[in-house]
Amino acid sequence: MEDALPGPKPLLLNLFEMNCVSHITHGLWRLPGNHRHEFNDIGYWTTLARLAEDAQFDAVFLADVIGAYDVYRDGPQTALREGLQVPSNDPMLVVPAMAAVTDHLGFAVTFSTSYEPPFPFARRMSTLDHLTKGRVGWNVVTSYLPSAARNFGLPGEIAHDERYRIADEFMEVVYALWEGSWDAGAVVADRERGVFTEPDRVRAIDHDGTYFRVAGPHLSSPSPQRTPLVVQATASADGIEFAGRHAELVFTGGPDHAAVARTIAAVREAAARHGRDPRSVKFVVQATVITGHTESDVTAKLAAHARYDSLEGRFAHASLPFDPLAHPADRTVGEALALEGRADHPGAAGLPRQRTVGEFAAAIARRERTFSAVGTPDAVVAQIEHWLDDVGIDGINLTQHHSYGTLLDFAELIGPRLRARGRRPEGYVPGQTLRERFGGAGPLLPGEHTGARFRRAAVPTP
Repeated sequence: MEDALPGPKPLLLNLFEMNCVSHITHGLWRLPGNHRHEFNDIGYWTTLARLAEDAQFDAVFLADVIGAYDVYRDGPQTALREGLQVPSNDPMLVVPAMAAVTDHLGFAVTFSTSYEPPFPFARRMSTLDHLTKGRVGWNVVTSYLPSAARNFGLPGEIAHDERYRIADEFMEVVYALWEGSWDAGAVVADRERGVFTEPDRVRAIDHDGTYFRVAGPHLSSPSPQRTPLVVQATASADGIEFAGRHAELVFTGGPDHAAVARTIAAVREAAARHGRDPRSVKFVVQATVITGHTESDVTAKLAAHARYDSLEGRFAHASLPFDPLAHPADRTVGEALALEGRADHPGAAGLPRQRTVGEFAAAIARRERTFSAVGTPDAVVAQIEHWLDDVGIDGINLTQHHSYGTLLDFAELIGPRLRARGRRPEGYVPGQTLRERFGGAGPLLPGEHTGARFRRAAVPTP
């Protein structure tokens, strides 16, 4: 049973984004007035940031992939035609632009530990933490697309458990750089003595591991948070254990609320095993919110979404190893896979082989998010409060069906109601880092965290 809280449980609120035209709402970039196609323009991002800060969002959460969706129809053609996460740009590079036009909004950026080395990444994140005055977080992922592996010279996807072993060592390296390489106060900027940094307060890390060899020292001086807020997107067994060691914020999901509640419990148990306070880990889920002043407003928005929704985009995003549109509706999925020679394809393992292709396609077409609140503002707020109080989540990554309409609807119709009910704060705390906003007692990792043991140590402790 959770400890009693002094008031209503507050909602952590992120805007879910990706530096591309079609993130997770397939075909909806064509909605009238949608600005998603402007993602190459820096003005898109500065406008988005201003609106999100005006609406008092906690952060913009930037997803990323480093390969194209190319399983469906044996190539990237469908993804390219649909704009499905391709073309896409680097999420880190839009953060300084958004930070420059805001004072409080946070930014969580996705970066994979599987393919690029930790040393330059640690420097880039320290730079972002400096430039934003401690408003950044890192969404740690290990990447799941086979095309991503091929983009980095590998013949195929790295096995799931090995990706997590690489990720653990990657974390050791960046913790050593962020937490252990520079002492507090190493930068003195003493004009009289002509000393900017005291050399004896900076040290190499001399990491020599299975996957990485990094000498150091870190090239950036300590930033406001040193280690940015550690976020992790996961629901897998390996991911849960990793989250117990590292994550301060977990982005999770599941087929239903009970599954998400089980993941939350499992991560908290893992955190306790690693000597951490289980309640220090927060959980956010991807959420759909479609609302309007009246029921007829909501109905009209749903009708527009249905008109522009792309079933082929959904198939490509699901990496289906067969093409449902190439088969009669009464053929079974198993028969379709066999006819295409894909019965043994890894992507076919979880497919419902006994269902007809028509039933399967219809299920994908009407697939609803596990966390979906559709209706008038009072109904949406009631649904969000149910998620907080009964399911046990701490916050949401708000899916954007329309840019900037989804954000503006939330700002006008949902945000004020949440604040009136004590679910959102009345304004920002000046100077607060992202870690502090998400529940941290201070700007730095807590002393019990795995990364904290790298402080004041040149070499990771065995």
